[in-house]
Amino acid sequence: MTIDKLFPTAFLALPALLFAGPAMAAGAAGGGGSNATAISMFVAIVLVTLCITAWAARRTKSTSDFYAAGGHISGFQNGVALTGDMVSAGALLGLAGLVFASGFDGLVFAVGYSTGLPLVVFLVAERLRKLGRFTVADVLSTRLEERSIRIFTAFATLAIVIFYLIAQMVGAGQLIRLLFGLDYIYAQILVGALMICYVMFGGMMATTWVQIIKALLLIGAAVFIAIAVLAHFGFSYNDMVARAVSVHPRGEAMMLPKVFSGGPLQTISLGLTLMLGTAGLPHVLMRFFTVPDTRAARLSVFWGTLGVSGFFALIFVIGFGALAIIGGDPAYVDANGALRGGGNMATIHLAHAIGGDPLMGFVSAVAFATILAVVAGLTLAGASAVSHDLYARALCRGAVSEAREIRVSRIATLVLGVISVLLGIVFQTQNVAYMISLAYAIACSSTLPLLILTLYWSGLTTRGAITGGAIGLTAAVALTVLGPPVWVKVLGNAAPIFPIDPPTIVSMPLAFFTAWLVSVLDRRAREGVGMGGGLEAAE
Repeated sequence: MTIDKLFPTAFLALPALLFAGPAMAAGAAGGGGSNATAISMFVAIVLVTLCITAWAARRTKSTSDFYAAGGHISGFQNGVALTGDMVSAGALLGLAGLVFASGFDGLVFAVGYSTGLPLVVFLVAERLRKLGRFTVADVLSTRLEERSIRIFTAFATLAIVIFYLIAQMVGAGQLIRLLFGLDYIYAQILVGALMICYVMFGGMMATTWVQIIKALLLIGAAVFIAIAVLAHFGFSYNDMVARAVSVHPRGEAMMLPKVFSGGPLQTISLGLTLMLGTAGLPHVLMRFFTVPDTRAARLSVFWGTLGVSGFFALIFVIGFGALAIIGGDPAYVDANGALRGGGNMATIHLAHAIGGDPLMGFVSAVAFATILAVVAGLTLAGASAVSHDLYARALCRGAVSEAREIRVSRIATLVLGVISVLLGIVFQTQNVAYMISLAYAIACSSTLPLLILTLYWSGLTTRGAITGGAIGLTAAVALTVLGPPVWVKVLGNAAPIFPIDPPTIVSMPLAFFTAWLVSVLDRRAREGVGMGGGLEAAE
């Protein structure tokens, strides 16, 4: 069966699966708990996005269409889509959950994420648009030996994408479990199926417009919730915070940044991760290849920064509002004060408390659309690394038809979808905002150092780039596994081997230093023998 014939089948089958959700929930949970309003809105949003995918599929003919929407996205449209990329499940669900549980710490993450996007325009945005075509590896290969650097960059991209996907899949699974009463595993399968459909058939055009729609809906929902929360306290932010402090187990101590208690190294490492990670995220960087010129790239960052900063400012109200209104309410928290449905559900419970089933339904549907849009962008970035960088450029050295390259990308999309479902099941207890910070740490230690050195230092060699990037990537992943989030919370050990979390303060400087040192030694060695060769033949 061809792709064109397969799409109508998927288009009809997926809504059927959605309508079957309440029946499945009844069988799994004894027939209770589903929100009919939420399900109706959820199905409506999914049907709209599937229609967009069908429209985009008819216009996706070339690799340029599939990877970069043919370069036909305007600066404003791309800016809104950038907002959609940045404002994910970690923002709507995870950050509010962090504020609910830890108070001031959640705001530290919000400020950190919002400062990242402006740095992108100062560091890489315009240069990316001038040098690149579809992926980050296109930029790096303009100066470095193509085959070697594409292979490394593809694997680094996949590592970042997978960690980021875990966060989105966990948030989606918890949301659908609360919304439908559906078993977590079935929720993961549902999300994976929709994600595969968007990317496999619609490519970047579908992904962009899904991002635009969900960003507008998300900002609208956040504004409405914030206004409703402030109205509940007579538009007095002080009264709202005072109420939140009174119901939190730590009392006034919740207003102190507990995350800084790990010491200055912990604090600096977290700040570096949150502020610099955006400039290394492949699904964000790919956005700059969808606009026609560098001016549109600058406009993209302006509008994206405006949207992201405005949304994160609303988290200050939503997070404390959730604590003030539903904290201690047995309808939303258990006897231990933990949120029912998981630590990422503060925003959803708050919506129900102030607006009943209709508002909860709308916010749940928007949250799910948010997750679907982000995972689509992530999956496209991962699939393009496999099909464009590994298969078409590194393995086939460009001697491959566009149709075959797109076919490989669709196969890679399917594989990534399956992997993301499995990992979403394994990491289901993790806070999604925190899992995103781990993806940022890997980006800071692998793709970001290579981009900065390639764009700003003429002395970088291919051997230095690959060695530095590999050391940074390996250190970030290994120290993350040995640190608190995996070694203790996932593997169940009593204490972490590496205490700093995230490990950016070690892994990122290590990547920069290694790339510099190896490049200097490499050039000296080549000068000593009077010729260049090997990996540097293409420089």
